[in-house]
Amino acid sequence: KIVALFHVGTEELSGGMSILCAHIDSPRLDVKQNPLYEDTDLAYLDTHYYGGVKKYQWVTLPLAMHGVVAKKDGSIVEISIGEDAEDPVLYITDLLIHLSGKQLQKKAAEVIEGEMLDILIGSRPLAELPDDSKKDAVKQNVLKILNEKYGIEEEDFLSAELEIVPAGKARDCGLDRSMIAAYGQDDRVCAFTSLLAMVEVENTEYTTCCLLVDKEEIGSVGATGMRSRNFENTVAEVLSLTGQYSDLALRRCLANSRMLSSDVSAAFDPTYASAYEKKNAAYFGRGMVFNKFTGSRGKSGSNDANAEFMAQIRGILKDAKVAYQTAELGKVDVGGGGTIAYIM
Repeated sequence: KIVALFHVGTEELSGGMSILCAHIDSPRLDVKQNPLYEDTDLAYLDTHYYGGVKKYQWVTLPLAMHGVVAKKDGSIVEISIGEDAEDPVLYITDLLIHLSGKQLQKKAAEVIEGEMLDILIGSRPLAELPDDSKKDAVKQNVLKILNEKYGIEEEDFLSAELEIVPAGKARDCGLDRSMIAAYGQDDRVCAFTSLLAMVEVENTEYTTCCLLVDKEEIGSVGATGMRSRNFENTVAEVLSLTGQYSDLALRRCLANSRMLSSDVSAAFDPTYASAYEKKNAAYFGRGMVFNKFTGSRGKSGSNDANAEFMAQIRGILKDAKVAYQTAELGKVDVGGGGTIAYIM
């Protein structure tokens, strides 16, 4: 859920840390606690979408299931269905074009509604069932398969965290292989580069930290999101382990730290040029991008790096001869904002 890695430097922690932060959650469909049902000889899993999704993009797409089931005896069962070449995949159905006249008149946000994002998981009935159970024969067959492969029962869904995501590996995109097409590049690209940077640190004056967090897609809430005190508590533990802890030392460490909050920005797409402001957009192949401030419209909900910090970053990049650019996420009234980010 959340990982904090530290490389303790020679200076006291009260002098601050150099922190790279990224999130490791992605938009997805979460399986509900009472999800499995049968309707007209088809078995489905009920879901609740997680994060900002265009719901119409999730239909007729090969889907995989990942997650864990925590059983009453304390054991944990890991689930992965749909990624191996021999695995089945899951689907969300859509209307065929011949029946979708009324559907196509709807707004994009209403073509597929949240309650329609149910996962088709089976259609074969379990044979040799008593007459009073035959109405749920397809559901019973699905439960039989899950029990045989994973040793889980229907009640175990109550303590499961199962996520539905697009199936398939990351692929090179373009004949020149210059791009990556993959589910979850937001924010794997930043988490991966931050982790590599952390691993490659050898001798450091100031303590470095790589912080990978959960729940960014839904507002950084919960015990593993950045709105919690998880990171603050972890820093307190590091101070204690190094014999430097006091409440004042913790406050000074946090106040004196410098952080790049890494996420993806939006590269200018000429197909949708009207959403961008070209002078302040990011572009493919022109280096990593720094978004000085976030927020939308009148910088609502904004974070805004001060000029001195931006100047320090510019100096570091110039000395290292690193290509970079600055940007907003889009036009002000379209959305704008973003985060201080890397773009590949």
